[in-house]
Parts: sequence; structure tokens; C-alpha cells
Amino acid sequence: MSHDPNCIFCRIAAGEIPAQKVHEDDELIAFKDIRPAAPVHLLIIPREHIATLADAEPRHQALLGRMALLATKLAREHGADNGFRTVINTGPDGGQEVYHLHMHVMGGPRPWKQG
Repeated sequence: MSHDPNCIFCRIAAGEIPAQKVHEDDELIAFKDIRPAAPVHLLIIPREHIATLADAEPRHQALLGRMALLATKLAREHGADNGFRTVINTGPDGGQEVYHLHMHVMGGPRPWKQG
């Protein structure tokens, strides 16, 4: 499994940097976003360092599916009962800031409508 010692999300996955984790298993970690854009704002990351969604390979298909299913489970557990949004920013034009694949899970009163 690939790991980048300079990647903040790899360091969170390795336990080197603290995070408010809400889920952890052999492949995925989920934690609260430190700059939430919604009442519920979680990040789901794979333990494996995959820089962007565009770098995912066919062997990652099950992992990507697990991320989507985990998003639904965590959104419900954290009170996003009326719906939620999932976002994967990819590359500079896609707004990606941390180059480790991650899925935003946002719920609550539609904060993305603010602009």
C-alpha cells in the first residue's frame, strides 16, 4: 500500500496527526473537516495514497464503492436525515487542495446554496 510521508492525509491515516475520526477500518478513515462548510462535514479517505480520482485504477473499484456506501451510513449517523451531498474535487481546476483522494460528505440546511 502506497504512503506519502509528506501528505497530511497519509499522516492522519498513520496516526501521526490527530483528527476527529468518526470511522476507521482496514481501508478507509473518516473524520470531521477542520473547516466545515455545513453542519455535517466529513471527509472519507482511503489509507492508500491515491493522489486524485483521476489516478484511481480498476483495482480501486471496490474501494470507491465502499467510500460511497460509507458516506450514506455516516451522513445518517451524523443527522443528515433530510439529504446530503458528496463531492470529490479532482485536480487544480476541480478545486482539489490536498492531493490525496478524499470524499466530502456534507449535510444539513443546504449550505452550498450560499454561493
